[in-house]
Amino acid sequence: MTLYSVIITALMLNLHKTRNQLMAIKPKITVFILFFTITLSLLSCKKEKNDVIPDVYVDFYISLSDPLFFDLAVPLNFVYVNASTNNLGSKAAGYDNNGIIIFRSQEYEFLAFDRTCPHDYAVNSLSVQVNVEDMLYAVCPECKSKYALPNFGTPLSGSVSKYPLKNYKTSFDGVNVHVWNY
Repeated sequence: MTLYSVIITALMLNLHKTRNQLMAIKPKITVFILFFTITLSLLSCKKEKNDVIPDVYVDFYISLSDPLFFDLAVPLNFVYVNASTNNLGSKAAGYDNNGIIIFRSQEYEFLAFDRTCPHDYAVNSLSVQVNVEDMLYAVCPECKSKYALPNFGTPLSGSVSKYPLKNYKTSFDGVNVHVWNY
């Protein structure tokens, strides 16, 4: 055997041994990479809390056949609902009894928003009731922020508010609109 063939044989044995060692630690590396990736993604998912209005229990139904809600017969219309509307009580009061805006954005889609201005609440701890203007916007009389109802209550550019109106869940069965938050 020549020196060259001895060196080649030794290298081949070393490569085979190294390959087997790598195969033995491959599952450990895979688990480590998976754990590291999950941990990193969980730590980096800190989302800014946009829902600054405290939760209150909301759960009520309105019927579009009720004359009080005829305005909701066509899209891009709204109604105000509060505790005294059709004796719905505190489940329709919204935060601090400011009420709720129900907005029909499309034929089968309704959006519901708390009428409390999120900017005034977050910055000054004030409970200021927003009002709808031009059928499409809610405007705060205090900070003058303007919220686009068809765009899920997000503030328009130029508004001081960086928070959207508090949204409530809705469903529609063709006659009744259910508004809730649980």
